Amino acid sequence: MKSLAIAIGAAVSFSAAHAADITGAGATFPYPIYAKWAEAYKKATGNGLNYQSIGSGGGIKQIKAKTVDFGASDMPLKAEELEAEGLAQFPAIIGGVVPVVNIDGIEPGKMKLTGDVLAAIYMGKVTKWNAPEIVALNAGMKLPAEDITVVHRSDGSGTTFVWTDYLSKVNAEFKTAVGSSTAVKWPVGLGGKGNEGVAANVQRIKNSIGYVEYAYVKKNKMTYTLVKNLDGNFAQPDDDNFKAAAAGADWAKTPGMGVILTNQPGKATWPISSASFILMHKAQADAAKGKEVLKFFDWSFKNGGAMAAELDYVALPPAVTKMIEDGWKAQIKDSSAKAIW
Repeated sequence: MKSLAIAIGAAVSFSAAHAADITGAGATFPYPIYAKWAEAYKKATGNGLNYQSIGSGGGIKQIKAKTVDFGASDMPLKAEELEAEGLAQFPAIIGGVVPVVNIDGIEPGKMKLTGDVLAAIYMGKVTKWNAPEIVALNAGMKLPAEDITVVHRSDGSGTTFVWTDYLSKVNAEFKTAVGSSTAVKWPVGLGGKGNEGVAANVQRIKNSIGYVEYAYVKKNKMTYTLVKNLDGNFAQPDDDNFKAAAAGADWAKTPGMGVILTNQPGKATWPISSASFILMHKAQADAAKGKEVLKFFDWSFKNGGAMAAELDYVALPPAVTKMIEDGWKAQIKDSSAKAIW
């Protein structure tokens, strides 16, 4: 498998013009795995995917405007919005959002942080790396008396939704002052476009902190921190601990399968875990394109688990993918209201 390039404004295209080629746009969180799946799917079937990694906000706008065959968002849409727009929604992959830092002498996975401290940093209340709140969590660690440069997303972002949803759950002041959404009014910091842009800024700026999906941490060999979870343990970000966050998810009873996985219980659970979701129109103007989108995800669900694990994503279990495909049969139709799956 060719190495995956991750760059600002990333888009992936694995095809020349082909009748069955499909287009998608949205979340940067799942871009690395969608790119890997697309490359493998192209080799297996000859059919291509062009996916624009533009952020969840852009993906939602594009699918509503019907300029792509599917949209992708890490923030699930609520049942009322899905109904109003005539959209079907289903999860495709699970991963984790991870704090990353650029501090001389600090090794990956050594610094410990809590949600409260992360919220205080992102509200501009903890401003130095040797602040008492950080020192108390990291006894014996040499922390610089330097200002913290906060990096956040500049675009409408599902990764930001996951990050702010978590911080809002663990810090009441953050919930009131900043809130939880794909785009918020940040009190401090500078923006980067996409997970790619945040990763690039943190790598470039000494004494900075940011948040990115874990595949970007691995690909760019970034320094990540541990985070204290709901059970009081400092968790490691990895696929097993993302899976632990999803263990109790009730997909069937959640409208639009829109389960939010932040701050879940469990000894090893990574507290900033998330599913990423696909959005499609229930009424497909081009049934062949719609069916090809479903064929791509069906193939990926059945064949893409090992590829997901390589990038520390978590593939959905068979019981969940069966539920998803039952939803396709019930919801996604051609112009004559006939099921396309």
